[in-house]
Amino acid sequence: MFSFGRKKHALLGIDISSTAIKLVELTRTGSYSAGQYRVQAFAHEPLPAGAVVDKKFTDLEAIGNTILKAVRRSGSKAKHAAVAVSAPAVITRNITVPAGLSDAEIEAQIQLDADQHIPYPLEEVNMDFAIVGPSATANDLVEVLLAASRRENVDDRVAVLEAAGLTPEIVDIETHAMEGACALQLRQIDDSLAAKTVAAADVGATATSLHVLHDQKIVYTREQNFGGNQLLNEIQRRYDMSPEDALLGLAQLNNSSEQNAPSLQKTIKLPENAHTEIIGPFQEALAQQISRALQFFYSASSYGRIDKLILCGGAASIAGIDGLITQRLGFPVSVANPFTEMVVGTHIDETRLKRVAPSMMLAVGLALRGVD
Repeated sequence: MFSFGRKKHALLGIDISSTAIKLVELTRTGSYSAGQYRVQAFAHEPLPAGAVVDKKFTDLEAIGNTILKAVRRSGSKAKHAAVAVSAPAVITRNITVPAGLSDAEIEAQIQLDADQHIPYPLEEVNMDFAIVGPSATANDLVEVLLAASRRENVDDRVAVLEAAGLTPEIVDIETHAMEGACALQLRQIDDSLAAKTVAAADVGATATSLHVLHDQKIVYTREQNFGGNQLLNEIQRRYDMSPEDALLGLAQLNNSSEQNAPSLQKTIKLPENAHTEIIGPFQEALAQQISRALQFFYSASSYGRIDKLILCGGAASIAGIDGLITQRLGFPVSVANPFTEMVVGTHIDETRLKRVAPSMMLAVGLALRGVD
């Protein structure tokens, strides 16, 4: 199962990262415009350390249990879900087939020519296709996007969803889901950005992915080995803290007004000099990493400028990080919040939703498959 298909049920978008399960359910409240979505349910549940390593699932039981916990915490009644496979684990090819073929005939044609496009035996892969549109080279051909991934990449994701009592509806590609979330965010920020060149830096625990969009389509992606764990590891080392206390201390430092939030079980106060000794240098290093990634983009493409940068991921929640990176890069930078113009259910903790919003982009992109 590797599906570009559309949903037929209420759908949970579930992002399985190396540190947490991020879950979103959206419904439509009106027209297609950016402001016509409702956040029906959400959850952000930490994963046990080592359950996901280098985007590979190493503890299926722990992941399944955490997904179940996230579903229960969210209060959602949905039983169908969309997840994603990382882009490096997926082979994509744009191929052409004769116009007028049915889906079954296109599938048969792909199966026949599979060895030309996929370097693995067919029994070792899951694949799917989507018709892109008429071919630019011939009127009697159509362009088809073919996606294929090793079967274990898909099977592991199906297994953890089923362990949580969910039905896998869609297995997407992370870059496609991120593209949808970024397009939504651009419409929310400023409609004029939709046709411009915009970058999104997704700062994960161990890596930062730079996605560059032009006209709402991702045209370039680069991943660098730099992430939020470097900040947390330094806090642990400098102040002799456990990983849990380092994360909690950083969260409370960034959200001092939420000290009594139910999700924060105890108070961890970092020293006053943590900003200058640890957080400031991390922000500078992140700005340098993003600048370096952009230089690679400029040298590898015909684009000469970026009109805006959107910061995503957990590290984007660090207070003031957008201002510092704006100064270093010389163009506008904002922190992602895909829920900006959405209606939020009355049962949802809006303060907590806002706090985790920068890290929910991929989950939102997956959830959009259920309403678009």
